[in-house]
Amino acid sequence: MDYYKTLNVDKKASKQEIKKAYRKMAMKYHPDRNKGNKEAEEMFKKANEAYAVLSDEEKRKQYDTYGSAGFQQRFSQEDIFRNSDIGSILREFGINIGGMGGGSGGLGSSFRTFSGGGSPFGNIFSQAGGSCGQTSSGFG
Repeated sequence: MDYYKTLNVDKKASKQEIKKAYRKMAMKYHPDRNKGNKEAEEMFKKANEAYAVLSDEEKRKQYDTYGSAGFQQRFSQEDIFRNSDIGSILREFGINIGGMGGGSGGLGSSFRTFSGGGSPFGNIFSQAGGSCGQTSSGFG
């Protein structure tokens, strides 16, 4: 997968341009806005992954150096989403993220439900005691 194409940004895009493109896609394809639409769910997953990589300077550098296939060999799905600020962006939309620490309801269970529990979205929000959204990247 080409993360730049996924977010429809240039390889020289700034962090703000990447964040803006991600926000646009997240709003368009969010599962709550596209109930039962598997294609929208897949696009939402791809946008999350692309943003998680391109918004992190080190991951982006590795992706640019090794390309998609090489990057995927070096980074697990857990690595890709570690320190991502996806949760903080979704909070900006007013999306309920209660229950992200593994409780019932909220965004965490939504991701587990639409992802089938086996994808990176099945556990990214329960890592570190529900601390999704905390990042040192300065976003949020």
